[in-house]
Amino acid sequence: MNPGTKALLSAPLLLTLYGTVRLVPGSRQPGPGWTIGHLALFAGLLLLGIGLAEVHRRIRPRTAVGRTAAGAGLGATVLGVACSLGQAGIDLYVGAAAADKAEQHAMFDRIQSHAGVVPAFYSAGPLLLYVGLLALAVGAAVVRRLPWWSPVLVFLASALPAVTLDLLPVGGLLYLAAFAPLARPAGRVSASGTPARAA
Repeated sequence: MNPGTKALLSAPLLLTLYGTVRLVPGSRQPGPGWTIGHLALFAGLLLLGIGLAEVHRRIRPRTAVGRTAAGAGLGATVLGVACSLGQAGIDLYVGAAAADKAEQHAMFDRIQSHAGVVPAFYSAGPLLLYVGLLALAVGAAVVRRLPWWSPVLVFLASALPAVTLDLLPVGGLLYLAAFAPLARPAGRVSASGTPARAA
């Protein structure tokens, strides 16, 4: 298994850890839980960006349209990862600098009052990660590097936090299941996710 694939499969575990830690009472205010959870989030996002570059490498589109689509997906992913890392970095800073939950809220209010911070780091920017992630998963499924159900799992995993952030651990495990077929020997996969036999 190459480093890119290892990064891709390690990232969901760290995202699951983050989602699990935030369910622990007291972890949503300054303290060890906040710091540990957000460090896991930061590392998970970084590994996810590295891993999705590996997905892009495996797509290898042959047409100009395919190459453009794959490149756009990777570009959206990279920008989305950068914005999400920015959000995690802000959260880590606030968690370290604030003395209590009231000061934490006040610091977030001050930071987010600056023009462009909310769309860049808390709404539109991070959304690009999920758009690019889904685009790359679809592209990999089209060329049979992933089974058809992988993009479905990616979509579900990305949509769950919109329902409630408490489902983040489930989303992380769905991402892991979606990209797990890439851990198998190089080659195309069948619809079931197993390596396809040569004709």
